[in-house]
Amino acid sequence: MTRDLDPSTVVVHAGRPERVPDAPVGESPVFSSTYVAGGDRGYGRFGNDAWTALEETLGQLEGGRGLAFASGMAAAAAIMDLVPVGGRVVAPEHAYSGVLALLDQQTATGRLTVERVNVADTEGVARAVAGADLLWIESPTNPAMEVADIPALAAAGHTAGATVVVDNTFATPLLQQPLRLGADVVMHSATKFIAGHSDVILGAVVTADDELRSAIELRRRSLGAIPGSMDAWLALRGLRTLALRLERAQSNAAFLAERLLQHPKVSRVRYPGLPDDPGHDRAAAQMSGFGAILSVELGGDAAAAQKVCESTELWVHATSLGGVESMLERRRRWPIEVPTIPEDLIRLSVGIEHPDDLWSDLEQALSSST
Repeated sequence: MTRDLDPSTVVVHAGRPERVPDAPVGESPVFSSTYVAGGDRGYGRFGNDAWTALEETLGQLEGGRGLAFASGMAAAAAIMDLVPVGGRVVAPEHAYSGVLALLDQQTATGRLTVERVNVADTEGVARAVAGADLLWIESPTNPAMEVADIPALAAAGHTAGATVVVDNTFATPLLQQPLRLGADVVMHSATKFIAGHSDVILGAVVTADDELRSAIELRRRSLGAIPGSMDAWLALRGLRTLALRLERAQSNAAFLAERLLQHPKVSRVRYPGLPDDPGHDRAAAQMSGFGAILSVELGGDAAAAQKVCESTELWVHATSLGGVESMLERRRRWPIEVPTIPEDLIRLSVGIEHPDDLWSDLEQALSSST
């Protein structure tokens, strides 16, 4: 596409087959592990039409070139493998627990060293990144909802000689494009908002640097962290409706955040769309919306928080996010969640249902939590 188009249009039209008579309007999955010799593809682990269509679409949205992976963790592991043995990583103290657990495992084996930082503390991160090989940013963070100053941190990381990576899963490429803010690499758990229907496990990486992309693609190929053709196709089909899904889910999240602020059992609402949220101004400056994830705390009462999660009828008590259905969970129910996340914190992934129905269900669950 040569014209500048709104991302909500790009997400529908990018990665389509060439428009020739009798061509399909959308890419189809190709179920083959083997290709006839003489072309560029060579073998099923090296490429697939469904991957290519998904990668082209994500690349256009993020301003780079995409790579699809078997999972978000596979994508994260391939990026971490860029760090030389004995290298140093600066990472958020609050981020997806699987990524933090991977860093802990690699620290325990001596593969690398890690310094944890508060990504909302720009000056603190800038000090910590001196001498680092990789700066890992997540914004907003999972599940604390902190917002990083991506342009400032990217500049600090580059001054230090570090590769700057942003996990953009919560914001999606429709609300935030970290490459355009200075990052080197963007990562997604495409399982979440990108696929959007809770039926796919998939990851993605996007970078505008061809050398970096080649290095990451080599790791995907060598480590076998490839997605299935059907998974890639399902993610692409889900991605086509991201703008509509996100518009409704984000509107619902803003509505619920305001309602939850007023509820007597809720002691804190973490959502950058609230004017008083610590990350509001920063999010407003670098994002085109505030997303569909929020977290609440219930005055330190972990038992009440767990009961809320177990008492909803519409909201699904589950550990994922970004689907069309609304989901919630108390994050500290997982042993690997970091202890600085409050025991009573509930993460809510807001879906596309009617907001009044979502609120009614939450309200009754909160009332039953005593």
